[in-house]
Amino acid sequence: MPRLTRSESQARTRADLLLTARDLFLADGYAKTSLERVAEEAGYSKGAVYSNFKTKSELCLEVLGLIHETKFAEVTELLAAGTGFDDQLEAFQSWAERTLGDVGWTMLEFEFAIVARDDPALQAALVSNLGIIRGTVAAQLQSLADSLGVALPMPPEDAATTVLSLGLGLGIQRAIDPSLSARLIADAVRAMLPAAARATSG
Repeated sequence: MPRLTRSESQARTRADLLLTARDLFLADGYAKTSLERVAEEAGYSKGAVYSNFKTKSELCLEVLGLIHETKFAEVTELLAAGTGFDDQLEAFQSWAERTLGDVGWTMLEFEFAIVARDDPALQAALVSNLGIIRGTVAAQLQSLADSLGVALPMPPEDAATTVLSLGLGLGIQRAIDPSLSARLIADAVRAMLPAAARATSG
């Protein structure tokens, strides 16, 4: 096996640290996870961590970005695989049942939001991240509407805010009471595209 270049070695170290931090943050939360513990669990020195991430908050921001990227990739893939509107929504609801209310993810998002409350720079970073998420959801909803030949009943950004707000609220409730169904979020998407819903159910 050829020897890794310096840049390849650095990229591998960073990826290892990021994945280890993700697992620790999700399992134990933000406060209980130190950079030292991330280094120990990943098998690197503390210096390796600090050379890649200046602070724990910077590391957590990247972890949350990785989680969001993974989740949206899952949704994009399942929507693309659907053979019709109802199939797509059924797949989306199944994803929501598996995902919304995940205790580790839900608690990490809220714990980190509380940490950012008194840090203007961190809060600005979270606002920026939320804007990216909203834009991604808006693009997915618009793409779905375009594929069905129907119009969204509101601007894509507003539609995305509606779906995200329902998803976040439902996620919190399901983290407390997992028996709650995630059907409501699929119903919300269906309600935004009533013409398509009627066409596929008729």
